[in-house]
Amino acid sequence: MNKSGSTTGQRPPPHPPHEGQRIAKVLSRAGIASRRAAERMIAAGRVAVNGRVIDSPALNVTGTDRITVDGIPLAPPEPPRLWLYHKPAGLVTTTRDEKGRPTVFDALPEDMPRVMSIGRLDLASEGLLLLTNDGAIKRRLELPDTGWLRKYRVRLRGRPKDADFDPLRKGLAIGNERFQPMEVSLDRQQGANAWLTVGLREGRNREIRRAMAYLGLVVNRLIRISYGPFRLGDLKPGAVEEVKPRILRDQLGLAAPGNEGPEPRPKPRRKPRQRRPRNRPRPARQ
Repeated sequence: MNKSGSTTGQRPPPHPPHEGQRIAKVLSRAGIASRRAAERMIAAGRVAVNGRVIDSPALNVTGTDRITVDGIPLAPPEPPRLWLYHKPAGLVTTTRDEKGRPTVFDALPEDMPRVMSIGRLDLASEGLLLLTNDGAIKRRLELPDTGWLRKYRVRLRGRPKDADFDPLRKGLAIGNERFQPMEVSLDRQQGANAWLTVGLREGRNREIRRAMAYLGLVVNRLIRISYGPFRLGDLKPGAVEEVKPRILRDQLGLAAPGNEGPEPRPKPRRKPRQRRPRNRPRPARQ
């Protein structure tokens, strides 16, 4: 028995494979940590189920199981929540920085619950950063499969021409790495700088800066202005705004409160079908 009163060396009897959810997923959705971080906590012996410390995340649990982390009972999961944050330049998107630089999480209001970032913005980048208390939403929205367009305002040094960006529109290959085609529009020239709007559907590390550098261009400002249906709008630098629950449910396909639904799935926007007037005859097939 360890100090927290839990026993070790034996795993709790497993539930049938189709019952419950993986323990790491439950910890993530409860806001304890991301799924990977929860798996490391399990490996470190910090998690117990029904009084027994577990050492593997390959375990399904249900609402009847008693789960503790460091001897503290796991609180019921909070409803999924999402925030828009206007990240200023000069903050790193990590919980701890080995160089001691200020982080996004250091700058958040004190009354914010524990949150995770959806994707990252590098030190010099600014603009819209999505935050959530739900690990499943984080994981899903970071996947390129969502198909959500992420738009950026980009300032470059120089006087490029629109045709200079054709390689980005076709899809760029740098070494063994292939970038998906980007949407690029040359908006205006402002003195020695040019402003662009760039859209991507994947989130590789420093993708825009690296792609522009490949073209011989230097990015001196980068602002994310949207992530899928969520917009930066007039949100001031450093400000946080929570997305209304109804909007969150509509955009991500979440179940209404009190109903157990499937995992959150981004909901594509479809154009409404135009109804044909009742009295108008259907056209003959050609």
